Amino acid sequence: MANIYEQGLDRNPANYTPITPLLFLERSAEIYPNKIAVVHGKLRQTWSQTYERCRRLASALQKHGIGLGDTVAVMLPNTPPMVEAHFGIPMAGAVLNALNTRLDPESIAFMLGHGEAKVVIVDPEFSGVMKKALEIAKKETGREFLVIDVEENEYDIPGEKLGKLTYEQLLAEGDPKFAWQVPVDEWQAICLNYTSGTTGNPKGVVYHHRGAAINAVSNVLDWDINKHPVYLWTLPMFHCNGWCFPWTIAARAGVNVCLRRVDAQHIFAAIKEHGVTHYCAAPIVHNLLVNAPDELKAGVPAGVKGLIAGAAPPASIIEGMEKLGFDLTHVYGLTEVYGPAAVCVKQDEWDDVDISERARLNARQGVRYHMQQAIAVLDPETMRPVPADGETMGEIMFKGNIAMKGYLKNEKATKEAFEGGWFHSGDLAVMNPDGYVKMKDRSKDIIISGGENISSVEVEDVLYRHPAVIAAAVVAKPDPKWGETPCAFLEIKSGMEVTPADIIAHCKQHLAGFKVPRAIVFCELPKTSTGKIQKFELRKQAGSATAIDV
Repeated sequence: MANIYEQGLDRNPANYTPITPLLFLERSAEIYPNKIAVVHGKLRQTWSQTYERCRRLASALQKHGIGLGDTVAVMLPNTPPMVEAHFGIPMAGAVLNALNTRLDPESIAFMLGHGEAKVVIVDPEFSGVMKKALEIAKKETGREFLVIDVEENEYDIPGEKLGKLTYEQLLAEGDPKFAWQVPVDEWQAICLNYTSGTTGNPKGVVYHHRGAAINAVSNVLDWDINKHPVYLWTLPMFHCNGWCFPWTIAARAGVNVCLRRVDAQHIFAAIKEHGVTHYCAAPIVHNLLVNAPDELKAGVPAGVKGLIAGAAPPASIIEGMEKLGFDLTHVYGLTEVYGPAAVCVKQDEWDDVDISERARLNARQGVRYHMQQAIAVLDPETMRPVPADGETMGEIMFKGNIAMKGYLKNEKATKEAFEGGWFHSGDLAVMNPDGYVKMKDRSKDIIISGGENISSVEVEDVLYRHPAVIAAAVVAKPDPKWGETPCAFLEIKSGMEVTPADIIAHCKQHLAGFKVPRAIVFCELPKTSTGKIQKFELRKQAGSATAIDV
């Protein structure tokens, strides 16, 4: 028999509605209609104007036959149409597939086919690669795509028109008062994001409305974002949908400062011109800022808040950003968990320790996001928690609202990812006695030398502390005696000279002998569009790297 709280207390339209981040836009447009929402060159677009344009986009897409469950792919930089895509496309009931702007035509063609895109919105900057991708996709699928060309009015961006309709012409077809509907089910797909395909084809990660909204709210809570932040788009919006920040900024009626090109000069200029309060970026971007010429840093206000993610950021970056006067917070996550799903919450007592120790504490992956149920370090064989001793390694796993629906058309991979009722990250870590997770490595990046495990992240952190090193990556190099030994690939700061012997001597001061790299390679490191170093490319090279007797 049902208990008294289940009798006559059913859900109804008045007391229950699906959660969606689209309501954040509607609210900001209603309450702050004249507040600036988007800055792009000389363009200043308010929240009411943005809402109207998103409704036009949704209406126009429906007029072209786009509806529930249809995929709309976009090849766009961090510009106003990309902001609008995060609302207008799902308002039509469709699914947004934001394509990685640095991929090759073959990879893009695979995504267009696999995701069954019906519409493709293209920025002129990427017309060359998209022309080839569309040709390949059409040949492989036999399908036609409705191609929409964005016209860039603020900057001189050459490019070929690929479709018969421009973005503004499409919006002109739409109704500015379009009565869009909240999804019937919050489990409805909102976005499709493809992981980096290092071996074989990439996997399509599917997000739902509930997760997108919940992670946006978690961003607000875990970063203590006040009303009307000024947010600089240094992070690509195609990457985990900008860590859900298009929806986060809408929730706080902030300003989206668009940025076509990510470099130190443009970042510092934008911070000074627009009074930027918040930004997100991978460690490589923060490294650019730390090592930028002093004249670019002049006049930059103190207190700018930055989020840093990726693998454990080197302590040298955290130290460097603090010296710049920036307030850096470390978050951790993956595409499969909507970007950040854990945060290194700062404790008050950390203010009393020296900067080196504070950087070490802040470099940890931390604790669960507000609206995530759990982050744990488990033994993947037994699915039991490892001891919280800061030494025993296990795999980082997540459980809760901020986890993908699964991989598109890949039930096997989805089942494996959620084995045992947890999402398996593939990252190896320890649990510290204070409950903070510290990542040691990707499972595939651990180096086993003479039976001993070596964390590439630990070695990289030491390498970053050398004054000449601007970027570092360590991978396993085959060794006839030890099985594997560390091989370090390094980018050196402009104007500085350093030898392999110098690097080895530096490492010996901070690492046990078996952890010291036996091969040093100076080169430009291969990176993804989000600044992540592509270690799979370096592993290919490691076999030919010359070893050094240490």
